[in-house]
Amino acid sequence: MARISKEDARRARHVRLRKKVAGTPDRPRLSVRRTLHHIYATLVDDAQGHTLAAASTVEKSLSGPLQSKTSVDAAKAVGAAIAEKAKAAGISQVVFDRGGYKYHGRVKALADAAREAGLNF
Repeated sequence: MARISKEDARRARHVRLRKKVAGTPDRPRLSVRRTLHHIYATLVDDAQGHTLAAASTVEKSLSGPLQSKTSVDAAKAVGAAIAEKAKAAGISQVVFDRGGYKYHGRVKALADAAREAGLNF
């Protein structure tokens, strides 16, 4: 009996989650992607298949003042940045897609920061 890797289990959770969660032009999907070195947040309109806005620790404007790109503080900065970009695009309501990750740590920090900056979900 072969063991399933953590990444394969996460992907299976994400597929299960995506059956229920879809972004629309009025209420796009806030998708979170976490790696060992960075965290990414993307607003996606699944009806059109378009990315409306994105923020990550790869961006120079965000990564410059951060001490670490993998910390909870970095996730908070990305959450605030994606909320600002969403407001600039006229978006206030989103559907949160945690990407199969636990709602804990960096993912929770990003979501909380986005809420505090004005996104509703």
